[in-house]
Amino acid sequence: YSSASTTDVASGNIWAKFYQAINECTTFIDNLSYDKEDSEKLVACMDGEARFLRAYYYFTLFRHYGPVFIWQDEEGHAVASNQNINSEDIDRDTVDENVDFMVRELDIAIGELPDAIGDVIAASSNMGRVTKGAAMALKARILLYAASPLFNGQNGTGMYAGLVNKDGDKLFSDYDASKWDKAATAAKQVLDLGTYELTQKGNPLESIKDAAASYQNVWFENWGTNKEIIWGWWYRQWAEDYLGSIGGEIAFSAPSGGRLCRRGFSLITPSLKLIDAYPMAETGRYPIVGYYETAGLLDYSRPIVDEASGYKAEGWTSDYQQLIDVDPSWAKPFQAHNSTVGRDARYYSNFVPNGFWWPCERPMDGEALRFTCYDSEECTSRYSPTEGCNRVGFVWRRLYKAGNQLKEDTDYSSIRYVYPAFRLAEMYLAYAEACNEKSTRAVSEAIAAVDAVRARAGLIGLREAYPEIDFDGNGGTIGGVTRNGQEWLRWMIRQEKMAEFAFEGSQRHYDAVRTMIAEKEYNVENWTLHVTADNYIDSYKRVSDDYIGGRSVFKKRDYLFPFGSKQLSEMTNFTQNPGW
Repeated sequence: YSSASTTDVASGNIWAKFYQAINECTTFIDNLSYDKEDSEKLVACMDGEARFLRAYYYFTLFRHYGPVFIWQDEEGHAVASNQNINSEDIDRDTVDENVDFMVRELDIAIGELPDAIGDVIAASSNMGRVTKGAAMALKARILLYAASPLFNGQNGTGMYAGLVNKDGDKLFSDYDASKWDKAATAAKQVLDLGTYELTQKGNPLESIKDAAASYQNVWFENWGTNKEIIWGWWYRQWAEDYLGSIGGEIAFSAPSGGRLCRRGFSLITPSLKLIDAYPMAETGRYPIVGYYETAGLLDYSRPIVDEASGYKAEGWTSDYQQLIDVDPSWAKPFQAHNSTVGRDARYYSNFVPNGFWWPCERPMDGEALRFTCYDSEECTSRYSPTEGCNRVGFVWRRLYKAGNQLKEDTDYSSIRYVYPAFRLAEMYLAYAEACNEKSTRAVSEAIAAVDAVRARAGLIGLREAYPEIDFDGNGGTIGGVTRNGQEWLRWMIRQEKMAEFAFEGSQRHYDAVRTMIAEKEYNVENWTLHVTADNYIDSYKRVSDDYIGGRSVFKKRDYLFPFGSKQLSEMTNFTQNPGW
């Protein structure tokens, strides 16, 4: 939790807010022994909760800034702010010292926390409190970050080799392959708990509809029966996520124009890169293996297509019958762009493409309508150069449960969903990544972990989908692109995580940063569909000049966020990140 406002974040006050929270956790732990009213089990649980939160706050700073100052004494024990800490004397601890402290705290918490909160206190009124599994999941995530290139050798570039604190300690250590082993072990320990399961409707899945329902239940299944969530938030009404009474993220994601829902702005939209990431349902193959470059930048209008996937980047399918979250009695066949046809269940659970039926039989005025976004009066969500509108061509629907009429402001307050901070699918993919990167690769275990997540989406396994690829050795060629087995598996794990975790807690951003692919991935033009076109057919052309605003720029210095001038004026000997 952070009470920081957007102004706080812009001014760097998130730093102060998290350290305030860290200090409050330490003060709580230091005084918990005075609690003589609660049971020993509950007191131990609360100690574990506070240690978990303290580690969580440190981790959020760590992934943002890199190594930070750890509030501890010379023996490594956490201390509170009232214990003679001089801001002029402090500087950053090393990456290894940061990680060691967080893991040490979590190991204590794991020994104190219950398997289920109901083991120590009434579960019905304490949903969302930390359990042993949550502490283990945070430990696994921290160790995965610690093993990743940004924090572990920077791919041999030496980018942070000269970054030292005032005592001359190297903040970033040299590459250590054993860190991948630690990450793999931590993720596997969560998987082996047997406490959590991937949400799934039917075993085996009988159709793409079952696969879609299974994936959607990650967010929409009631907290009490949702066994995939390790830790998260159960939003009972929209005011609880600090986004206002009209639905916050749904309102900003939903179609604009007032014909499909009230208060839609379409200001939060998926990128075409994300749209391209989702596999094909029938073949299980990822359709786009890369992009050709124009002027040194990835060109999303020139995808490198895996022909064996069944994907078609151009052309149209007449009389396409939409399958997910609609009924053929009102969602009649229509002309669909080939790039939107035959994708996996998560694709249709996360997005509504331009031209598709909005998944509600009576969205506003009593008749079903298709979501269309270009510059024509016939559109249900018409392009506007000045008003809020969809500027990419695809609308988010991850938070929207099919059939919910959003006709009045009060309709937003009835929406319920679970927002996962940690869920089991992340542990599968973390384990897969670590197994693939270890000095002694565990390829079959990595593939089995990825396949577990893919199976819930109705997809066949990787070896069946890619019989021509030698994942254990030389790899092979897909779409004219040749990579070795480790490189292909690494790429597929990243594709899978990008698809699976769309719209979940900036996972993709921090993954791109920690793996050091952000420079290539982020420095692109603003590619969209041609939403300024005056007709449906032309609107599916990919263009880079419709989007208002300049293209994104990511420099080497952007891998780590800068410390604010206000903080540096107080911490006069504190080491700033390179380039700032």
